[in-house]
Amino acid sequence: MAPSPPVALGKGYSLLRLRGKPPSEFMEQLAAAASSILLLDYDGTLAPFHADRHLAYPYPGVVPVLESILNSGRSRVVIITGRPVAEIGPLLKPLDRIEISGSHGLEHLLADGTYQQLPITPETAASLSQAESWLIGAGLAERVETKPGGIAVHWRGMSAGVVESIRMRAHKALSPFAAQSGLKQLEFEEGLELRVAHPDKGDAVRSILRDSDDTMRAAFLGDDFTDEDAFRALDVSQLSVLVRPEYRETHAGLWLRPPDELVDFLQQWRNAVSISVVRSRKIAAAQP
Repeated sequence: MAPSPPVALGKGYSLLRLRGKPPSEFMEQLAAAASSILLLDYDGTLAPFHADRHLAYPYPGVVPVLESILNSGRSRVVIITGRPVAEIGPLLKPLDRIEISGSHGLEHLLADGTYQQLPITPETAASLSQAESWLIGAGLAERVETKPGGIAVHWRGMSAGVVESIRMRAHKALSPFAAQSGLKQLEFEEGLELRVAHPDKGDAVRSILRDSDDTMRAAFLGDDFTDEDAFRALDVSQLSVLVRPEYRETHAGLWLRPPDELVDFLQQWRNAVSISVVRSRKIAAAQP
């Protein structure tokens, strides 16, 4: 179903189409829920893009409100990113109890520090290694990033002419490998990636929500085309949120412009789960 034009929703939000419940109703249910899961992409969602990805720190106000949400004890927070797990932790300091699903779900770092990684076949690993050699041969060595289950070419910060040259050379080098079983090529904000076809961010969301009951409330916030798999993975009782300055067609039900609307949304989430904590304490105090 094609999204409808943006419609003003109050507090600056723009409702793209009626998928799932209105945000106000969702927040009311979140406050009443015994548990919740906040799923968040990183680059372009929690943090602005930076030419040096190691300096892409979150928008002001994001880390303190995420810390408050974690401290409530009523909401699980998981970063779902195409980046390797190891790159995200240093950017979110002083947060140290946050889950990270990295490399589109191939890696998972639990809140207690336990690290897990899904295996890939030797044939796939060999293909990715060969693809890296082809990219280097195409003169793209300085733009290449290797990570678990994938290899990416970045052109962030380059001029339009340079970007087109890099894109054409990268596509030419990677397309033969994308035709192989088990691999896919996808373009993201300011780059191109060859990676294992699964898991993707949708698989990561389904895995995280697998054991949840019907009363749990969840939301996923993302910005680029790799996040569409995650939007599609949520059912109508959950909330899918596109976070980006400009509107584009999407499967998400809500559009927020960062940083102000993003921080406001996170603060509303914090307030809702805090209400849940207060209610639980009152119920506990009333017990004989």
